[in-house]
Amino acid sequence: MTTNNKNPETRKSLRNVDRAIADLRRGLPVIIQSAQNCIIALATEMAFDEELQNMATMAGTEPCLTLTSHRANVLHLKPTGDRTIRVKIENWMDAPLMRALADATHDLDQPFRGPFTRLKGTVISPVDASVKLAKLARLLPSTLVCELPVADPAVFARTEDLSLLSTEDIFEYDENSAFELRPVAVATVPLQAAENTRIHAFRPIDGGIEHLAILIGDPNRHEPVLTRLHSECFTGDLVGSLKCDCGEQLRGSIKAISDEGAGVLLYLAQEGRGIGLINKLRAYKLQSDGFDTVDANERLGFDADERVFRPAAEMLSSLGFKKIRLMTNNPDKVEGLTRCGIEVTERVEHKFPSNTHNELYLATKKKRSGHYL
Repeated sequence: MTTNNKNPETRKSLRNVDRAIADLRRGLPVIIQSAQNCIIALATEMAFDEELQNMATMAGTEPCLTLTSHRANVLHLKPTGDRTIRVKIENWMDAPLMRALADATHDLDQPFRGPFTRLKGTVISPVDASVKLAKLARLLPSTLVCELPVADPAVFARTEDLSLLSTEDIFEYDENSAFELRPVAVATVPLQAAENTRIHAFRPIDGGIEHLAILIGDPNRHEPVLTRLHSECFTGDLVGSLKCDCGEQLRGSIKAISDEGAGVLLYLAQEGRGIGLINKLRAYKLQSDGFDTVDANERLGFDADERVFRPAAEMLSSLGFKKIRLMTNNPDKVEGLTRCGIEVTERVEHKFPSNTHNELYLATKKKRSGHYL
């Protein structure tokens, strides 16, 4: 495991981020501080004029709009080498416009916006942290921030009843939370294609969405076990979407493992390559506008793939599996597991025929993401 969850400072850090995530999703501002700087931040997609004005009044400074470098590039703002770009809020820019600037699904509705002024100077770490926090909240990666020139941020936070957290709380959150898993339940669940199946549930110590390890048959811990890492896909797995091959991969892997006699299917709570279901639907809207799956994610401000494979490695290790034969077409999965201490002895091909709805999607994975398709 990655951290001692009995450490009071770690528990406090996790609670700080959890509370700030909840506040951002409610449309409330939060305070983020480093050793040198302090800001107050609001999630752009949850911002309205009244909330923005209240934040600026509390801070006593002018707000600015923050975007990731991916999103800023779409809006023709020159790159700076920073992860985050700050945009000056002009008099003609209201909260609805800023929400639209953060949400790429509005780009073709309003194609002639701008020009926008990029603020120069060093991007302080709390600003970067605010965008990371928006991602953790599964909101669009954009915030509205004001510098907060107060002598004691803790006193200010108590007075205004706002969440206060540090940049370290945010940037270390993944290591302290999502990657430390606790086994919480196990049950025998006969499947149509594999009746001898047990499902082990693992919960992140932040209390977030559980990951599942589906053990088919009785896998031998002393030999490389046939394994599939599958990121949850509501649209493909559950309702049979034809826009991807996820449903076929899920059911196909269960059958392949059953035919093998034994193996492991890890079902990871990383919808939409880690951006969440709502943002995945936004990406689907962009795909219907003609953008491929990589461009769609990046236009929204995300990386092409936001997933991490440490939780999968944690589950495998917890269940006693150190060597695996991995069913995948994605070289990043092999590399990611290897970095986390799991030995991948073989990559097993796992692909299915395309249809008229997912031809471009699969071609993009092959051409731009290096998948073996």
